[in-house]
Amino acid sequence: MRTAHPVSLPEGLRRLVAETWASRRQEELDAALRFARLADALEKLGAPESLVGLARRAAEDERRHAGMCELMARTYGQEVLSPVPVSARETAPPELSFPEQVLYEVVAACCISETESTAGLTSVLAVEGPPRVRAVLRDILRDEVAHSRLGWAYLAHASREGSVAFLAPLVPAMLEQSVSPRLFAKDAPEAESPILLAHGVLPHARKVEVFVQALRDVVFPGLERCGVDTSHGRQWAEHQRVSGAA
Repeated sequence: MRTAHPVSLPEGLRRLVAETWASRRQEELDAALRFARLADALEKLGAPESLVGLARRAAEDERRHAGMCELMARTYGQEVLSPVPVSARETAPPELSFPEQVLYEVVAACCISETESTAGLTSVLAVEGPPRVRAVLRDILRDEVAHSRLGWAYLAHASREGSVAFLAPLVPAMLEQSVSPRLFAKDAPEAESPILLAHGVLPHARKVEVFVQALRDVVFPGLERCGVDTSHGRQWAEHQRVSGAA
């Protein structure tokens, strides 16, 4: 199937695609800061050097991704971009100990966010699109897979060192932090257009499906294998799904 050149997209779709790539740029910039902080924290905790190295490499990957996303956003006509962040937002509950805070952030950032990103990018790449778009998506996907593996490797390491069961009631908060508040809400009609897929954007309904499926097939089973009860997370996901469908 032939795909439209970006400049020939209907205005509403072009703007949506541009905004999506601009939003990805911001997410990648935030992730770069988060991984840099996590690398220092993992080193301080005496984590395996291989995992510390993966975290430092992930920070570099995310900075590179941000540049590619900015280029794509501008290609689709985005003129104004958000300021470059200077610090990573703290997400772990302050009442946790330092090792627990680090584990919380690794699980939230890698086991959940990066795994979900991998699922979304894989779905988008299943559809043919402009070569430039596909090249960027493939580059980002390759790295997101590695970032996800970092999280699962560290969670497995932590579970061998002691109990990680304390994470169970915190999983819903991690999930809340990993998604846009609009994910389970109704969106504009153009957000459902199948044309979006060719330009690196999942239609809204498909985005919800991919998110929920990745939780059920990958995230929740992975957490359970390491000793984290996922009943709280499953209840959260079901509540969001039903609420969004209402």
